Amino acid sequence: MKTYLTYGFYMALGNALIVFALYFFGMHSEAAKLDLAQKLQMFSSIGISIACLIYGTREHRDALPAADPYGYGRALGTGFMIVLFASLFGAIFNYLYATIINPGFIEVLLQAQSDKLEAAGMGADKIEQVNSMTRKMMKPAIQAGIGFFMGLFFGTLFALITAAFLKRTPRDEIVAS
Repeated sequence: MKTYLTYGFYMALGNALIVFALYFFGMHSEAAKLDLAQKLQMFSSIGISIACLIYGTREHRDALPAADPYGYGRALGTGFMIVLFASLFGAIFNYLYATIINPGFIEVLLQAQSDKLEAAGMGADKIEQVNSMTRKMMKPAIQAGIGFFMGLFFGTLFALITAAFLKRTPRDEIVAS
């Protein structure tokens, strides 16, 4: 349990630090900068997530006796548990970010969406209608919940991949004995 919690926390902390960096560099204050900020955050988050899954799964595997089986399912279970804690911590951070740290961020997101829709040729009345519907979904608690499930989904995909490389094959178990 300690490994899951530790690496889940590291994953959430790493992603939170990326958000803070983008916030302090002003990337979350203007709609024009938001597209670049989202791309930087996405690629950084992928790297942090994969690194935490690799190190956490490897630490969990290596803490067990070499004779204990550590197949794909067990490696995937370890990765999933890490992702579960990371998603939980991340949802809490996202809620705090949207309510306390940067409460104006939702307006920046809506402005960025409006700019994209306007560039696509959509009329002002239609843009306002879309923004009205979007605003209902942009409440911090809803965003935290969506973030939790999205983190869980994509993290599980990463865990599916990393587990294939971090399992202890039967041959490895024989050599380790």
